[in-house]
Amino acid sequence: MEENKSSQGLKIALGIAIALFLGIGFYTMNLYSDSKENEKQLKEEKQLVMNDLNAMAKQYDEAISENKVTNESLVEARERIQGLIDSLKISETNVRSLWRYKKKYLSLQKEMDVLLAQNDSLRVENSYLATSLDSTRVKLEERTMFTDSLLVQNTALAEVVENASILGTVGLKGFGVIERTSGKLIPTERAGRTDKIRVCFTVAKNSLVQAGDQELYVQVIDPKNNTLGLNEQVEFEDKTLNYSIISKFNYENANLNVCEFVTKKGQDFEKGRYVVNVFNHKDLVSTSEFTLK
Repeated sequence: MEENKSSQGLKIALGIAIALFLGIGFYTMNLYSDSKENEKQLKEEKQLVMNDLNAMAKQYDEAISENKVTNESLVEARERIQGLIDSLKISETNVRSLWRYKKKYLSLQKEMDVLLAQNDSLRVENSYLATSLDSTRVKLEERTMFTDSLLVQNTALAEVVENASILGTVGLKGFGVIERTSGKLIPTERAGRTDKIRVCFTVAKNSLVQAGDQELYVQVIDPKNNTLGLNEQVEFEDKTLNYSIISKFNYENANLNVCEFVTKKGQDFEKGRYVVNVFNHKDLVSTSEFTLK
């Protein structure tokens, strides 16, 4: 009888031991599985941070390549990013390390936004100043006529409109501008930052045109072939014209510099090529184009 009780006790103890062994094995397998899954996720997160850093480095490379004169701030920032990339490649893949690199990336991202904005503003502004009329040049050209390049354009145009009694324009340019709360205008090539389109041109002297109030139709067409601004129509005998704005001015039988603004209601400006046309009644007298990125 005692032997039966002993045998039964051994069986129960053996059963408990097996159950404990199976439980520990199951728990160990779950821990191993969770560890592998966490390791996989950390590697994926590390690769995402690496991708972000590489993308940031590419943006700096493009900005540096666009400048004829080396921008030391951009070069130094690019070197810091490369150092962070090299460090991340050999770093441990754990939560603490990954979080530290993410914080450094976010800090560099803020720095890049500021540097690229400054670089873009300076590059566009320098380009604009080199190719466009500013207020100082307008006053100077009223006294001294055109610079050499504009004299060539004016001579070519004069041959076409010499015997015509309509006003013509030269030096037509369109470009995006950022409008500060102070009223200051900053030229930009970025569609997302553009508040208005500025259109500038010079009304060429034509002795056959009577002095007094005159007007020209300005048409700005976006990359989707939409007419921006007022987008109103004016009809002539054999033509209907959609215009963005009517440029009205007092003509005094002398070269006159004119600038107008065209806005877009409710939406950002599209990326791509814009066409700017100026019409004297139904006649196209000047055309130009520019690109917003």
